[in-house]
Amino acid sequence: MIEAAVRAAYEAARDDTSGHRATYIPKLAESDPELFGVAAVTLDGHVIEVGDTDAPFTIQSMSKPFTFALALTEFGGEKVYEHTGVEPSGDDFNSVVLDERGVPFNPMVNAGAIAMTGLLCTVHGADTFEFIRDSYSTFAGTELRVDRSTFKSELGSADRNLAIAHLLHGSGIIEDVDQTVETYTRQCSIEVTATQLATMATTLANMGTDPTTNEPVLDALAVRDTLSVMLSSGMYNYSGQWIVDAGIPAKSGVSGGVLACVNRQMGIAAYSPRLDERGNSVRGITACVGLAKNLGLHVLDPTNNGSTALGS
Repeated sequence: MIEAAVRAAYEAARDDTSGHRATYIPKLAESDPELFGVAAVTLDGHVIEVGDTDAPFTIQSMSKPFTFALALTEFGGEKVYEHTGVEPSGDDFNSVVLDERGVPFNPMVNAGAIAMTGLLCTVHGADTFEFIRDSYSTFAGTELRVDRSTFKSELGSADRNLAIAHLLHGSGIIEDVDQTVETYTRQCSIEVTATQLATMATTLANMGTDPTTNEPVLDALAVRDTLSVMLSSGMYNYSGQWIVDAGIPAKSGVSGGVLACVNRQMGIAAYSPRLDERGNSVRGITACVGLAKNLGLHVLDPTNNGSTALGS
């Protein structure tokens, strides 16, 4: 049933060639617009792959939930929520703006994600990026590496993120502007495939327990909070409509990826570089929404078909 649903979701989106690649990061403008893959990984390790699921792309904003979860696991909610809020912002993801408390609106926008990276820097210092990369690799079940050309391209066009970091520094949210922005940019430049990203999503869907080893790698309450903010704020300015359309915690990225987590059941990832006007993958959204509807995955689905379908 799951295999057929993934295949159907892929086929429903495959012929849509609308949208455009991201150009504000020069390296992303070079991506192959025809690539498209959908992957799902269940908690028992069953992997379903359709299309270009082994094509590498950079994780970009899809890194934000994982770094947020790492910060919550390391520092706890009381400390973390001194550095970020959890409310939808209504502004662009890279807006140079803070809320009425002088903290980022949430960790799924750039300001909040930079704040979380900066918080980790206060403990891990020069080793912060390796801590993040090693953690992501654990979630993915394989060693992940940085795409150096994307990193250089992105760091060379990081003016807005530097402006955000200086604003955060002025508010006492981060300590070292240059170290934080460089670490954050490296984090966003980590290369994944759709299958690896779906595996990472499965760790969140499993409430922080690695499904391949059955070992806890994130605090369960940290994952609960992470999934909550993903549901409300993970899809840029489409987040409200996403809750209505799909109703599962998710995060998108301007490289063309979408990851989604079905609580206690599976992780989903789609990749297609053409983006809509909100910065979300056109085919990725269509595929994920179709899969959620076909399997009844919405958290408020009145028939509760999701658990039944996946359980079978």
